[in-house]
Amino acid sequence: MTAAPTSPGTSPLARRSFLGLGLGAGAAVALTACGSGSSSTGAAGASQGTVKWGWALPTSWDPVFSSAGWDVHDLSLVYSALTKLDPHGNPVPALASGWTYNADGTEISFTLRPGLTFSDGTALDAAAVKKSLDRGRTDPKSLVSAQLAHVAKVTASTPSTVVLTLSQADYQIPSLLAGKTGMIVSPKAFEGDPAGLATQPVGAGPFTLTSYTQNARAVLKRNPGYWDAANIKLENFEVYPLPDASTVIASLQSGQYNVAQIPGSQVAAAKAAGLEVQVIPSMVVAVLDVNAGQAPFDDPDVALALQYAIDRQALLKTQQFGYGSVSNQPFPPGYVGHDPASDGLYPYDPARAKALLAKAGHPNGLELTLTTSAAEGLPEQVQAQLKAIGVNATIKVIPQATATQVVYVQHSQQLFTDQFAGRDSAAQAFQVLFGQQGLMNPGRSTPPELLAAVAKVSATPLDSPDYPKVLQAATALAVRTMPNVFLYTVPRILARHRSVSPIPADVVVQRFEGVTAG
Repeated sequence: MTAAPTSPGTSPLARRSFLGLGLGAGAAVALTACGSGSSSTGAAGASQGTVKWGWALPTSWDPVFSSAGWDVHDLSLVYSALTKLDPHGNPVPALASGWTYNADGTEISFTLRPGLTFSDGTALDAAAVKKSLDRGRTDPKSLVSAQLAHVAKVTASTPSTVVLTLSQADYQIPSLLAGKTGMIVSPKAFEGDPAGLATQPVGAGPFTLTSYTQNARAVLKRNPGYWDAANIKLENFEVYPLPDASTVIASLQSGQYNVAQIPGSQVAAAKAAGLEVQVIPSMVVAVLDVNAGQAPFDDPDVALALQYAIDRQALLKTQQFGYGSVSNQPFPPGYVGHDPASDGLYPYDPARAKALLAKAGHPNGLELTLTTSAAEGLPEQVQAQLKAIGVNATIKVIPQATATQVVYVQHSQQLFTDQFAGRDSAAQAFQVLFGQQGLMNPGRSTPPELLAAVAKVSATPLDSPDYPKVLQAATALAVRTMPNVFLYTVPRILARHRSVSPIPADVVVQRFEGVTAG
C-alpha cells in the first residue's frame, strides 16, 4: 500500500527520500492559488485557526514523482483522488461519487461529482482525470506507473464518467487510486510547467499551498472549492520537518508547533507538559530487508536463522518504549490483511537459530554487514542480538539520500534496517515488498506460488466474503517464503496543544476533517 503509506517515523531509519528529488536546501517558493479564493468562510461557515504540524516535508509536491511513501500525508492536503480510505483503510467516494465494475472485473467506471474544479480554477472533469492518470501511467520517469500496470486504457466516456479498461481483473483499483497513484493533478499545470509541480502543486484538495521553503516550512490555506469543504474547519495549515526528539516538547510549548509527531521516549514528558497525546495505529512496520540474492542469505536456512535470532519484544521495548506491537508480518493487527495465524510464527529462539546456521554449514557462526542509515539505536541492538548466535555483524552507515540507490537499485547490500510505510492497496504492498521488481525486495526473487496468491487477491472483489481469507492466505504465504524480517509496528504518536481538537485516528493516511485550532 506506498500505504500505503504512512509515517516518517521517529528515527533516522525512516527512509525520507528514495531517488533524491527536490531543490536546493535554501529554495523558497511563493505561490498564488488562482481561483481558490481566500475567504475565512465556506460551505460550513467560519473556519477556525491554524494547525502547525511538526511532521515531515515531501520529497516532491508532484505525486507522480514523489519518492517516499509517507509523502502521501502532505500530498493529501493539496490533492484529491477519485477515492479515499476511511479510518479503517476501506475505499470510499471522494472526487468520484461512486464506481461500478463490469461482470468480469476488467472494467471500472467512476462517476465524478458535479462542479469540481482545481485550485487554478480549471474544470476537473473526466477529460482532466484521463490526462492526469495517463501521465502517471506513461511518463518515462513516473514513480507510480508500476502500480497502474493493469490499466490498459483510460477513457472519458462522458464529461462526468471515467472508464478504466484493465488488462486483467483487478478489484484493488478503488484502494490503489486512493493514494498518490490516484491523485488528480491539473492538466493545465503539468502541460504548462511540469517541473514546477515539485514545489507548486495544483490539485483539488482541502488546502492550497501558498508558500514553501524546502526543508523548512510549507504554508497552506483552506480551499473553499474542495468537494468536502464543509468538513474542513481549519483556515490555515503549516507543515514542518520532523522535530528533533530532544527539543520537540519545548517546541510544542513555545508554539513553534501545536501538533507534532513524537517518539515513544517523549510521551511521558509531553503529558507532564500538559499536552494531549494520541497514539494512532498506522501501517508502518520496522523491518530488516534481506538480500536473498547474496551470500549468506542465498541459503534459506541462514535467512530462517535470522528470524529466530531477533528478540522483537526487546527491540519494541527499547526502540519504541513499548508503543506498537511485535510483528512478523507487513500488516498491523486489525487490518484485513493481518493473518492472526501467523502471529508468533518466529519466536525468539537463539538455540534454534544456531542449529539452522550449523545446518547451513556455519557451526562457528559467520560474518556479515548490517547496512543502515542510522548510526545508533536499532542497528546496535540487532548487532548485539546477532552476536548471541555467533554472527558478527559489522555496521555500515550510508547516507539516507543514497540508501535506495545502494540497497534497492544496485542490490549491493546483504542486510538493511528499514521501515515499510504501507500502501493504500494490499496488492500494491505485496508488490513493493515481495514482487520480482519490488522496491523493498533486493533479492528480486519471488516464489511462483506467492505470485499466484497475490494475483488471486487482485482478482477477488473487496466486498466478497472471501476477500479477507484470500488476503490473509497471501500474507501467510509471504511471511513463510520470503526472507524479510518484520520487527514491530510503528504507531503515529501525535502530541498536541489542548487548543487543537482531537485528530482523526486514520490508519493509512492522516486526515484532518473536523479538526479545529483555537
